[in-house]
Amino acid sequence: MYNLKDNSIAKIVGHVKIVDPDTGEEILNKRNAINYENMSISLAYLLGGLQTGLGQSYGISRMAFGNSGVVIDSTGTITYRPSNTGTTSGTLYNQTYSKLVSNLSTVDPENCITVSHTAGTSYSDIIVTCTLGYSEPTDQDSTDLSTNVNGNYIFNEIGLLEPNIDDLTPGSTLTHIVFHPVQKSANRRIQVIYTIRISVGS
Repeated sequence: MYNLKDNSIAKIVGHVKIVDPDTGEEILNKRNAINYENMSISLAYLLGGLQTGLGQSYGISRMAFGNSGVVIDSTGTITYRPSNTGTTSGTLYNQTYSKLVSNLSTVDPENCITVSHTAGTSYSDIIVTCTLGYSEPTDQDSTDLSTNVNGNYIFNEIGLLEPNIDDLTPGSTLTHIVFHPVQKSANRRIQVIYTIRISVGS
């Protein structure tokens, strides 16, 4: 009888960079939190070739943006709330916008998912690129000079979401990052480059 034992370890880490693609300004460069339970379920369904009730593949579908990841008091002091990744029901604190990043009908390098792997290594990167253009969202402020720190598009949290399971059940949140507020307005574009690295080995 063979006694087979595999001590391989799988590790998933995430990193988020937000830039102004027109000026090259780096707005954010920070690691994010992974919802490990939701990620493990998604990977199992994906590797098993299963689909949601709507016939969609499991995996990353949308990038979601929210405005309640931080609390700002009257003196301007910022308190960062913890990433909401401890349970399967964890979501953004207050999602105010989202954008499709997978299953796009045309190849758009500014809004897409790519996979990068270097031969001979035991890790691969999922790179999710999401660009909010000048006209997105449609009801945003004209300039980034708002004094309302709680505005819908003064983002301070982002997450990656799975597709909806069915018409009534939204897909799970796979990741969550909380950061200093960044306003999206009509006078600039912002681009989020969200990298998930999956490593397998001992």
